[in-house]
Amino acid sequence: MDAGGLVPDEIMVGMIKDQLEHNEACKGGFVLDGFPRTVVQAEKLDKMLEDRKEKLDSVVQLQIDDQLLISRITGRLIHPGSGRTYHKEFHPPKKPMVDDVTGEPLIQRSDDNVETLRKRLTTFHNQTGPVVGYYQQKGLWHGLDAAQSPSVVWDNLNKIFDKK
Repeated sequence: MDAGGLVPDEIMVGMIKDQLEHNEACKGGFVLDGFPRTVVQAEKLDKMLEDRKEKLDSVVQLQIDDQLLISRITGRLIHPGSGRTYHKEFHPPKKPMVDDVTGEPLIQRSDDNVETLRKRLTTFHNQTGPVVGYYQQKGLWHGLDAAQSPSVVWDNLNKIFDKK
């Protein structure tokens, strides 16, 4: 992650398969965030689901300009103990770099830097273009403008899922 690389397909596919088979929370349905990233992963996911006599209902791509995404991610702050999140610009803590609840220090993930993000975005765009086409051909793909406010994005996401 620090170098901007992605987890290999074999590891990702194995992790998803294990969760689908053993995690009770997945039994009534599931959402995969950031998976599949490659057509190979999409094909493997389809095969897994076919073997389970299941199928995907929808594939949603949150679309956002790279520069806006970089500014959102590089401003992200996390309280390690609780997972509470802040943002330097959009949702700053009351005191800089200090959790509002505990007063403990906040951290920034080591991979939340411009150089690493640019590498990850280049890889993402190169790999995801074909995945979009793969799911468009199946009639499952929905593009969603993620530059809008979180509440608008959430409402639009729910509209997609409500149709299914």
